[in-house]
Amino acid sequence: MSKQINVALIGNPNTGKTSVFNQLTGLNQKVGNYPGITVEKKEGVCKLPRGVKAHVLDLPGTYSLNTTSLDESVAVELLLNKNDKDHPDVALVITDVENLKRNLLLFTQIKDLLIPTILVINMADRMSRKGISIDIPLLEEKLQSKVALVSTRKRTGIDRLKELIAEYKNLSKKPNIDISVIAPDYFEKIKNTFPKEESYKLWLVITQDVNFMPVEKKLIQDASAFSTKSKSELKRLQQKETILRYQFINDILKQAYKVDINAAKGFRANLDKILTHKIFGYLIFLLILLTIFQAIYEWSVYPMDMIDTFFASATEWVKDTLPAGAFTDLIAEGILSGIGGIVIFIPQIAFLFLFISLLEESGYMSRVVFLMDRVMRPFGLSGKSIVPLISGTACAIPAVMATRTIENWKERLITILVTPFTTCSARLPVYLIIIALVIPEGTFLGLSYKALTLMLLYLIGFGAAIVSAVILNKILKIKSRSFFVVEMPSYKLPLLKNVVYTVLEKTKSFVFGAGKIILAISIILWFLGSNGFSDDFKNAEEIITQRVTENGFSANSETYIENKLLEYTQGINTTDSPSANNPSGTAIQDSLSLKTTELRGRALNQEIASYKLEHSYMGYMGKGIEPIVRPLGYDWKIGIAVLTSFAAREVFVGTLATIYSVGNDEEETIKYRMAAEVNPITKKPLFNLASGISLLLFYAFAMQCVSTLAVVKRETNSWKWPLGQLVFMSLFAYIVALIAYQLLK
Repeated sequence: MSKQINVALIGNPNTGKTSVFNQLTGLNQKVGNYPGITVEKKEGVCKLPRGVKAHVLDLPGTYSLNTTSLDESVAVELLLNKNDKDHPDVALVITDVENLKRNLLLFTQIKDLLIPTILVINMADRMSRKGISIDIPLLEEKLQSKVALVSTRKRTGIDRLKELIAEYKNLSKKPNIDISVIAPDYFEKIKNTFPKEESYKLWLVITQDVNFMPVEKKLIQDASAFSTKSKSELKRLQQKETILRYQFINDILKQAYKVDINAAKGFRANLDKILTHKIFGYLIFLLILLTIFQAIYEWSVYPMDMIDTFFASATEWVKDTLPAGAFTDLIAEGILSGIGGIVIFIPQIAFLFLFISLLEESGYMSRVVFLMDRVMRPFGLSGKSIVPLISGTACAIPAVMATRTIENWKERLITILVTPFTTCSARLPVYLIIIALVIPEGTFLGLSYKALTLMLLYLIGFGAAIVSAVILNKILKIKSRSFFVVEMPSYKLPLLKNVVYTVLEKTKSFVFGAGKIILAISIILWFLGSNGFSDDFKNAEEIITQRVTENGFSANSETYIENKLLEYTQGINTTDSPSANNPSGTAIQDSLSLKTTELRGRALNQEIASYKLEHSYMGYMGKGIEPIVRPLGYDWKIGIAVLTSFAAREVFVGTLATIYSVGNDEEETIKYRMAAEVNPITKKPLFNLASGISLLLFYAFAMQCVSTLAVVKRETNSWKWPLGQLVFMSLFAYIVALIAYQLLK
């Protein structure tokens, strides 16, 4: 059996590279980062004919090997460095059948690196509709390579592509272009100085700064030192190279690529006029967002209720089945409650990623980027800044990394600093649980108040980012000028397979990423909440029993008993009602008496557990920070949740789930427990409109994510910016939340 071969997928953005990758690898893929660089690395395994296996690497999208961003330099580094373990045995250049001319520039550059290269022309199913015809044999002859015509939508051409990959050793390595003709004397000197290196590889090393592996560093230093030309001269030579390549491409396409102009016009242009209209474009985008948020709420109700009930039942089952003790309490009150507090939001997070994926796959998201450029420019940002801001709705970390496509340092820095204001999926669990508790039922113009509140929170976050950008644009004294260019891909129906892969991958990443943090914090919180050093903690049972005997139950317990009795009386079988055989209804009275005794016993146990929690290690920590959070309408338990959520925003819900579960024997959901909490001072529900809005606004503006701070530090190469971010956003969030609570309470 042949050894595993390395296959690199490379191409311009929006050519369907990910679709081809998914078709080749199926579910045999994983996502990570390149060593030492926080750039996404997508790789998988593909089974080829004759038992050959291929390790397939999906490289970041790039328009050419003349890089302008870190993402692009990652692709160039891998192609140039033969000592890298992932250096490709064969490169697949993925192209779009409608933009073949532009895509072929990258193809000719890779071919000139003497790497076996296959041209993959994607979206072949659009050819007849667009009036396109291609002479494949002639194209293969002129390019001195093999061409695979594929349609990932119709799943055609993939088998032939696998055959070509397996036979990569038969591919010609002859360059398409003689690069030396742009400056013969200069390239002759290069060749004489480095006779063992390819001319085009040396040219790339000289003309750009790429982070190579250690084995390549001496070559870089020698080649850079050798170059006697200024940056402007090198730039002019790059322009000459581009012109030379397009002359070669044009000569080929005149013979091999034909387009019926009449068939190509129409639908796309007309649709663009509507979707990018200066008025209707924004209204359509707003309507799409409203529909998305409404659907997130409506579609996820049933699966969320099922998950919530399952974890409540699982917790009760563990307590009833396993022997009583610390280990059982750890599983039931720590691990299960903490994880359940985040797993419940999988349906809504999955739906969010579903809609984002549909917008990207259809080509609409690029129209949004173009549309928003008009909004961004007056605030000191270019349209490219909208890409990180929109992708920030999934996660701020890749959104901050996405700023690498912004060449201008001032615009990039401002975008990095304001991106965390956009509402990410980690905030979603906090928003959803609080909105469910404090926003009343009802609709406005067919949209629920809850969906409108969620929509408003997203708009508030985006608005805060824009206002901050204006302030930073005035404060930062960095001279800059840039131009905005965005590609408008063709419209297409989203591929179900791609959408499913994206939703599964993103949701899995969110759950497992958050799950690790939540599990660790839940165990720590359980320990802190289940242990204490004071006499109050040790003698809690005697103290509470005496207090209840003398003064009765607390407001929380009284409310609990009343609600449970009401539920019980409503569910009593009507055969127990007063009748001729039972005129006094004694069966009901006896049953109610027994139920009341049972509930009072449970309430006593809950008060003992609550008292122990208050005097545990965690309780003393919470009491220590309570004076800071009380003006916001929070108690010490919410204060602990806010504090732990600095690790990750979504930990807030998991923390409360753990806190409310410690010592609690009731089979109740986290939502029920939060709704049942009573403010000991006002004797009203703790989670009310005032405290709820305060919490929502706090999380809308606070920098509650250590990972984001670390990425900002890495991207700016300084602690000054992330620490400034943390201080400003936290203070701003506190002040806004304080004002909101004091006005609404």
